[in-house]
Amino acid sequence: MTTRDHDKRNGRDGRNGRDGRDERDGRDGRDGFEERTAPYRGELLAHCYRMLGSVHEAEDLVQETMLRAWRAYDRYDAERASLRTWLYRIATNTCLTALRGRARRPLPSGLVGALEDPAAPMTTGTEVPWLEPFPDGGGAGLAFGTGAAAPDPAGVVAARGSLRLALIATMQLLPPRQRAVLILRDVLAWPAAEVAEALGTSTASVNSALQRARARLAEAGLTEDEVTEPPDQDQRAVVDRYLRAFEDADLDTLRTLLTQDVVLEMPPVLNWYVGPDAYVAFIARVFAMRGTDWRLRPTSANGQPALAAYVRAPGDDTHRLHTLQVFTTDRGAVSHTVVFQLPTVFRAFGLPEAWGS
Repeated sequence: MTTRDHDKRNGRDGRNGRDGRDERDGRDGRDGFEERTAPYRGELLAHCYRMLGSVHEAEDLVQETMLRAWRAYDRYDAERASLRTWLYRIATNTCLTALRGRARRPLPSGLVGALEDPAAPMTTGTEVPWLEPFPDGGGAGLAFGTGAAAPDPAGVVAARGSLRLALIATMQLLPPRQRAVLILRDVLAWPAAEVAEALGTSTASVNSALQRARARLAEAGLTEDEVTEPPDQDQRAVVDRYLRAFEDADLDTLRTLLTQDVVLEMPPVLNWYVGPDAYVAFIARVFAMRGTDWRLRPTSANGQPALAAYVRAPGDDTHRLHTLQVFTTDRGAVSHTVVFQLPTVFRAFGLPEAWGS
């Protein structure tokens, strides 16, 4: 299958841009570069995020990708590859260069074992480059592979699933080139020969890397609810009930909304917990430390429901931003909560520092 063939299969003509014009028409040197590449920025951001696990680093590498593409644009040949494919090749290799010698971005559950005592002292991993969530709102909608003029809804759902937090965390366990092969083959559905050309290797090497990557993901034990996209209304209904229980400081109701093997983790804190007893006991500890006057704002991250949590301290007249909580649900209950308290995450989501501002 040629580059143009697999772009057509994904709803994109290899010769044509979003408006159906030949990508070479009207181009003299670098003229028209910004107009023709702008529709792909969102999905390139998602691609770089899958590679890196960091939104702000992905943004930097999309900028680097566009700079490299602009410098080479007068040599781009639309007969050999679509503009989209050409940009993905540049972005992938830009990410691989950036990842040389760089530590992976984990969640706490990927570093240390779970604690049984919710009252144990909290340990913070200040030197760890933590995995970050991906904001769904605003211009990031394009990040779900919707660079085409009329995206296939099923394709958008599949792309959203490929951004789910548990899958991104597990992909961080892979060596960078295996990660790149997995994304290009299984997320973007590129033929092995095209991946080999993009990475400067052989088709046999690509197939071998893909086999090892898939085996590593299987070993990681991802559950179906962590990688499957459930109906939005089902996810949101559970999290809406969670929001009300949390704002009411109703721990009994909160417990009923959790699975028996629910996980709670909170980067940059290394402590993490399994099971509803430990989960609820830790939330009770938070209420004892921070008070029970909370306001939670619904949002979404990685195609999953999320809540921005604001708390009003005693003596303060304002609810101030505390955390961003990202949820995985399973059959009408919360199965995994990742609570982020990282300034880089707050900035990426554009969260106001005070409630109502």
